[in-house]
Order: sequence, then structure tokens, then C-alpha cells
Amino acid sequence: MTAAPPRTADGRTLRVETQTGLPGLGGLYARGAAASGRIAAGRALPSLPVIGTGRPASDDDGEAQAALVLPDVAYRVSGVRTAGLERHLHDYQRLLHEPVGSTMPAGYLHVLAFPLATAVMVRGDFPLPLLGMVHLRNVVEVRGPVTVGDVLDVRAWAENLTAHRRGVQVDLVAEIRFDGADPSEPPVWRGVSTYLAKGYELPDAEADGQRGRTSRPEVAPAGYDPATHGTTSAASVASASDGWTPPLPTGRWALGPGTGRAYGAVSGDRNPIHLSALSAKAFGFPRAIAHGMYTAARALADVGHRRADAYRWTVDFAKPVLLPGTVDVAITPRSDDDGNPAPDLTGTAAGFDYVGWSSRKGVRHFSGEVTPL
Repeated sequence: MTAAPPRTADGRTLRVETQTGLPGLGGLYARGAAASGRIAAGRALPSLPVIGTGRPASDDDGEAQAALVLPDVAYRVSGVRTAGLERHLHDYQRLLHEPVGSTMPAGYLHVLAFPLATAVMVRGDFPLPLLGMVHLRNVVEVRGPVTVGDVLDVRAWAENLTAHRRGVQVDLVAEIRFDGADPSEPPVWRGVSTYLAKGYELPDAEADGQRGRTSRPEVAPAGYDPATHGTTSAASVASASDGWTPPLPTGRWALGPGTGRAYGAVSGDRNPIHLSALSAKAFGFPRAIAHGMYTAARALADVGHRRADAYRWTVDFAKPVLLPGTVDVAITPRSDDDGNPAPDLTGTAAGFDYVGWSSRKGVRHFSGEVTPL
């Protein structure tokens, strides 16, 4: 069955470009570094043609200003076979404290699909630099189990370029369907990763159109500056000093110095800020930091079987987790819309809230929700 062209949240119909296979993150990061350098050079020398910044525009003073235009393209890889992924899946499950089996957790499907979204970000016409992007948030929807042996169809694109008080933010969308599934039906897995590019601005007309938007909540500034860190790390610009009081913990993680290397081995994300104190210091961090998606997926694993087969999983990133380090975690059954307690002991009807923080510093690292669909 031919996949219909995807439509973005703002109504654009995208051109589908079929790729021969899912790419590797290592080569993509090299391309992203080169593209980031070209974009930086174009901003420093605005009189020269800028690769990847879209059509020209003008500000109120008549000076040239590059408009930020996302590529009207979605990447697609069909026929993705998972029969040979069992050992890799089990390595992931053991690392993330998921039950070992043939069902792929939502975080593992993110690992599978994320390189295709990264490939969109390193295109020559993508207007923002891969290096220095700040990971703000993820929203994932799972409609049912995906197991080893399934053949998948993966698509990815960029959308929702919107103003942020510290720059612009963009959503990278990835979808997974069973190969041959009806493309008009919802995907079995859908992930939206939101990133911030600091120091960029939308042209006034576009920015005016974004003022008052409430569908994508902004996160307050953090007490550190992650300007040099890559797109897949744990840092964001969330405030950890807004009067928040830690809840009673339901668990505690002791994360060793090799946590970043271990997750990098299963995810392919070997960003230097996660690998060692020495390499992290080169990018302004006092020690290596844990991957954001490692912490989010570990919290999802803590929810366990109570999340059922279909659910919505969100995470907002705050202060990074320095390695080695200790993270207190609270998994709390949610109340219903009327404020009543969850109707049963498992809490599966109303879902769960979760939060991770430093008990020593009293600051949040991440928070999110797991809600049944």
C-alpha cells in the first residue's frame, strides 16, 4: 500500500523521499557539524549566500534577514526488518531495567527511528544548526506492541517552527507503522522531539503569528548555559528553582560513570558530553552527563506493566544528570479530571506522573506523564 504524503501540524503537505535504509548517527553527526559551521558562517557574514536558511526576508530597517524555512520533505524507509534485533533489544532492556522479551519498549522504538529524524536535521536546507540545539521535550504515543520479527515503515520530518523567548523551537516528528499498514490509520508509534535553537529569531510577521500560542508550553531558563551541547543530550532550559518541593521518592538510581557510554553503545549516540569527564569538560560540563532519553526511558520502565499496551508518554528535561550521580524518582498514580483518586490500586485508568531530581541539590532533572490511550 502506498503511503500518503504526511501533513504537518500547520497544514503543509510534505514530499516523501524514500531512503534505502535507516542511517547511522555517527556519520550524521559529522554532516551536522559541517552544516552547523556553514550556518554559523552565514550568520556572521550575512552579505554572503547562506546555505540552508531559506528564502531572503527583510526587517523593519530594510536590512537583509534570512527567513527560517523548514524543508517540505519527509524521509521514509520501508521494509525495516527487526528479526535480527533480538540481542540488541535485550541489551537495551537490561540497561533500562525493562523486562527482557520480544516486545520493543517505546524508548527502544525512539532509538530505532531517531536517526531518520536526525537525517532531516542535517539536510542542506534545514535552517538551524544541529550542534548547540537544546533538547526540551518529548511526546510519544504508542498504539500497541511492536515485537521482534515485525517489518516496519518509518517516516520523519520537521514541523512547528515557533518563536521562543530565547530563540526558536522546532519539532522533529517520527512515525512507525507496520509495513503495508493503512497509511490513513494512526501509526503504532509516534514520537515528537522538541528542540530549541538559541539566538535565532523568526521574521516579525511569523513571530507575530506565534504570539499567544499555548499548545507547546515553554520551559523556563535553567541555571546553566548548554549552548555547546548536542541535540541528543539531557540538557534543556528548564528552571529548577521555581519553588518546587520534591515529593516522597518511590525509587533511587545510582548511576555510575559509565552510564553514558553504555547507553551510547545501544543508542548510537556517542556525543562526547556523555562519554567521559574529560570529553565533557571540552564542552563546558564539569563531568559527563546522562542522556536525556536514558533517564526518560528508565522512568518509563519504572512505571512497568501498569502502562498497558497503548499510552501517551511525555517528558520535559531540566537540569542534566552529572555522572556518576544519584537520582531520586517518584512515580505517582494520577487523579482523574475531577481530582478523584485513580479508580484502582494500579492507577492504570488515570495514568502516572513521574519526576526525577537530585536529593542533594533539590533540583529537578526531568518530569513527565504516562497516560493510557
